[in-house]
Amino acid sequence: MLRTGFLLIAAMMGGLGVCAQSQNAPASELKGMPPRVGPSEYQAHAQAGAVTIAADFVGHSVPTPDATYTTEDYVVVEAGLFGSPEGRATLSKGDFSLRINGKKIASPSQPYELVFHSLKDPEWEPPSKDSKAGKTSLGTGGGADQGATPAPVHMPIELRRAMEQRVQKASMLEGDRSLPQAGLLFFEYRGKPQSIRSLELIYSGSAGNATLALQP
Repeated sequence: MLRTGFLLIAAMMGGLGVCAQSQNAPASELKGMPPRVGPSEYQAHAQAGAVTIAADFVGHSVPTPDATYTTEDYVVVEAGLFGSPEGRATLSKGDFSLRINGKKIASPSQPYELVFHSLKDPEWEPPSKDSKAGKTSLGTGGGADQGATPAPVHMPIELRRAMEQRVQKASMLEGDRSLPQAGLLFFEYRGKPQSIRSLELIYSGSAGNATLALQP
């Protein structure tokens, strides 16, 4: 009886260990945004050694497999890298830069964490302020606070965390990776997309060099 109980506990502990290992998978096993069927599925593509770089410019949109968000401070490029069936490449966000309107100095790719402060979900609507305004008027005897600036309404923390996690997973992975790979790249730009006349995505990494003319 004691032996049976011991074996049962050991089996339960082993199962918990497997769960913990799957939840703490090394970074090398992480998967980012699913790549498209091939380079021709993107706006532009160019060769860098044995690797084909492909990309789409999506403006201030932040597309993820689960939802599309927006950012006013950055523009986004969805990039894909393709090679032979057994091909690999060492990826780094620093390998990419974006030349906007022919500027001499191209904008370097930025870490996805910097995008979080300006990240918005266009599908999320803040709760109506009418009920709060009514309660304030009653509580203060009428129009005493009518000219006051309303307090900002923030997205619930659990929704913001889910949004940020989706963007993190969709961003370009780094390190030694098997091909194909795909992900989002972020470049600082606060202007309107309509003011962009020309775009060049510049890749300079372990595979070689390539320049892609993108559609604004």
